[in-house]
Amino acid sequence: MNIFGVGLPEIVLILVVGLLIFGPKKLPEIGRSVGKAIRSFQDASNDFQNELKREAEKIEESVKMNAQLEAKTSAAPESPTPEGEKAIAEPEQPPSPSEG
Repeated sequence: MNIFGVGLPEIVLILVVGLLIFGPKKLPEIGRSVGKAIRSFQDASNDFQNELKREAEKIEESVKMNAQLEAKTSAAPESPTPEGEKAIAEPEQPPSPSEG
């Protein structure tokens, strides 16, 4: 039995020291409060893990949607330019001083 890197002999030693310090009447109360604290920590940890999983799934879904949209737009033929509307072309670059 190994809990948090503490073996059975260490746990027994901790219980004996606790018994000597707090006495037999206080030890069960302390045990209960420690148990409740550990339980609340586990619940918070599980909630945190579930939240991370949900966020990861949302991100993954968003990435898939974007990929599908990009695939649809790249597969669709380009729409013709309406009459009277000129296509915007890149301006010509002046020749560099090293050319010419």
